[in-house]
Amino acid sequence: MAMFDLPLEQLRDYRPALPEPADFDAFWQRTLASARQHDLAAELTPYDALLPGVRVSDVRFSGYDGHRVAAWLLSPAGADGPLPCVVQFIGYGGGRGRPHEWLLWPAAGYAVLVVDSRGQGDGDTPDLPGDSTPQHSGLLTRGVLDPEQYYYRRLFTDAVRAVDLAATLPGVDPGRIVVAGASQGGGIAQAVAGLHHGVRGALIDVPFLTHFRRAAEITDSHPYRELAVFCATNRDRVEQVFDTLGYFDGVHFAARATAPALYSVGLQDDVCPPSCVYAAFNHYGGPKQMQVWSFNRHDGGGTFQAPVQLRWLRDLVTA
Repeated sequence: MAMFDLPLEQLRDYRPALPEPADFDAFWQRTLASARQHDLAAELTPYDALLPGVRVSDVRFSGYDGHRVAAWLLSPAGADGPLPCVVQFIGYGGGRGRPHEWLLWPAAGYAVLVVDSRGQGDGDTPDLPGDSTPQHSGLLTRGVLDPEQYYYRRLFTDAVRAVDLAATLPGVDPGRIVVAGASQGGGIAQAVAGLHHGVRGALIDVPFLTHFRRAAEITDSHPYRELAVFCATNRDRVEQVFDTLGYFDGVHFAARATAPALYSVGLQDDVCPPSCVYAAFNHYGGPKQMQVWSFNRHDGGGTFQAPVQLRWLRDLVTA
């Protein structure tokens, strides 16, 4: 895939004025206030991951509507706290996986809370009580005709509550909590940065869930293809779909964020188009930095991004 989107010179100035629901803030204040009526009721169970250098706990806590959400908590064994904590969100179709997949942050001296994505992939959290199995795709349009019922209302709320939880965890410094993720995880981190001003920083890689309409119009790649197919099938409800998505667009969350952020973008990314990433980045309300990977697609910087993040994070949490 060659560069199919705007040239970099235009991307740097791309700041579309997207329509925003008049009650956007009220919607999210009400949603989060309702979730916070439920006690977090955190359960931490020591987990033998056969990793003697890392302390691992299986974590359960209350997210949206009190639903129980799974997570992993990893920290360097024997480390003196309180530690900075990375709250890690997962890409589309994936769950929290297994502890050995999340060793980067403990190896760097940080705690990490890896939050399950309800109803997705190899996770342990059903989307709704009574669900028995996760699914791989199709969640982008689940409940998309009504913001009250839309899937990402539940997932974003879980993510905010995960930050609430991280601030209470033993050995974690509540003043040094950073949200992180790539693709869907990046979109979740971006949303949380706009919804939870207790966040110290945000690592937002090739974010999904951003500038929905443009993405659905210019790429045939999944997951945005799911949205285009839904609109083609429900052609009389297209405006209703995008009215709902206005409550969940990363551009609006970015504009409300104040914590420092490190973004990344692949200029040949046909999954999360560069103009959609830059639309949010250019609206981002806090200090920000963009790492550009000119010849990469949705892999972004891949393993090359990790050293960039580690250096940025070290400077942030030791400042």
